[in-house]
Amino acid sequence: MKPTAAKRREILSLPIPELSQQLKDGKLSAVQVLQAFQEKATLENERLNCLTEPVPDALARAKDLDAGNGKRGLLHGVPMSFKDNINIKGMSSTMGVTKHLDSPAEEDAVIVQVLKKQGAVPFVKTNIPQTLLSFACSNPVFGETVNPADPARTPGGSSGGEGALIGSGGSILGVGGDIAGSVRIPAHFCGVCGFKPTANRISAKGVKSGSPGQQGVVASPGLLARDMDSLVLGMKALLVPDMFHLDPQVVPMPFRQEMYEDKKPMRIGYFTTLETCPPTPSMGRAVIMAKEALEKAGHTVTFRIPQQGLDVGRVARLLTSWSSSAMGQNVEGLVAFDPPDQMYALLDLAHKLLSADCGQTVKTNWLNGEIVDDRIKALVRLLTMPYYVRKILGFLLKPIIEYIQTFMTGWRERELDVMLCSSFGMPACKPEDASLLTSAASYTLLFNLLNFPAGVVPVTTVTEEDDSRLDDTSGDLRTDPLIRKFACVSCIMIYKACCLPQTTKGGVGLPVAVQCVALPWQEERCLRLMKEVETLCGL
Repeated sequence: MKPTAAKRREILSLPIPELSQQLKDGKLSAVQVLQAFQEKATLENERLNCLTEPVPDALARAKDLDAGNGKRGLLHGVPMSFKDNINIKGMSSTMGVTKHLDSPAEEDAVIVQVLKKQGAVPFVKTNIPQTLLSFACSNPVFGETVNPADPARTPGGSSGGEGALIGSGGSILGVGGDIAGSVRIPAHFCGVCGFKPTANRISAKGVKSGSPGQQGVVASPGLLARDMDSLVLGMKALLVPDMFHLDPQVVPMPFRQEMYEDKKPMRIGYFTTLETCPPTPSMGRAVIMAKEALEKAGHTVTFRIPQQGLDVGRVARLLTSWSSSAMGQNVEGLVAFDPPDQMYALLDLAHKLLSADCGQTVKTNWLNGEIVDDRIKALVRLLTMPYYVRKILGFLLKPIIEYIQTFMTGWRERELDVMLCSSFGMPACKPEDASLLTSAASYTLLFNLLNFPAGVVPVTTVTEEDDSRLDDTSGDLRTDPLIRKFACVSCIMIYKACCLPQTTKGGVGLPVAVQCVALPWQEERCLRLMKEVETLCGL
């Protein structure tokens, strides 16, 4: 029997642990829960355009679970959404290009298989930017997805459909993928939790990539959820022997409950600013707010005022006025931690790794003969520029392992357990500006380069004061002929950073998240910090 309107509202309000328990106890049926989320997702899709297509056998699977067929796993009867590029048998993973519209997957991705064994009910696939190349969310096949908090802004990418659907209440738990923040950026933009584990902690088998074989800046499947309890339960459901058996490349490490539940006070490093993109006022304020709450809870939070800005005269003076005043006072005497060699890591090393094939995979495999979406044209040009032009991104190319070891040395010297920092350079931007603002993703890209587990938790919203402080800058440097004249990517990155005040202005009420980070293979410690932040100052 289809649930009443009141019952549907009750179902939609339940966190996954409680929802799952009621399903196991028989207080709710899998069909009832599925129908509630199907209806909600359909309504939100009319407003947000966040879905690509429904999963055809969802109802049959829910009925099968209600009939008692199979074991009752951790996610028994829980509807789940999946990003377009994750294979579900019989459905196309389009990547936003027409040539893959009629290419149904022959089998489920490993993560889909594992989640089904845990009782989950895949019920929709969600929209993406074309070839996963943007943190806007648009493609010529399914159109543009908008932000549930403000339809004039993007939900982020590349897991933008997931962020929008979960942020609007149309799903409670979803699976995305993260190569430069593609889970964390949509989670931050849409006010939900998002988590990227260390690569090979979760199987990527059956997950399509825009740049298969790319090494150095490491991609990983990840989860988005309404709250931390739901996200943690999703991780527990994945880290099981079934996944280790189905994909031997995954490290056979089950969820370590003792690490997640550890009550020992943590030593937490934090920073508010990266040189590549000083954050807007709300972003720095969010980190300080979380830092102060963690200190009051008994944790040690170590900090140093970051290096001020980009050291490029006018640009630096305009931008650093935000970050310095957002940092608070009385920080002298605290232990220092700054990410080392930021400009080298993010403008030189990371970009060279991402564009090592001069964009030929994207240009040939995905976009040949296709209409190229307007939101990614600038990025395609950047990826496909000739080698002699890309060479001016940096002067020296050191092995990636050298940078990772430098970063880890700083971490170990300060005896850090975890780290707290900004999740992005700004709150949700306007989609037309996304391709000009790739440097704002430095905060997430850094931890793909390092292959550290990282997640975001919403803690506040943009205030009137945050918005008014954007007026401290004078002029719109997007039109500055001196900025636009230079072809070198370092100058382009600075130019992109200059777009921040214009694209962020008028964002009062937009969600703002902080980012939590741990060392490789310490996902449970990262999740613990995320849960602590949510408990102390979550929205």
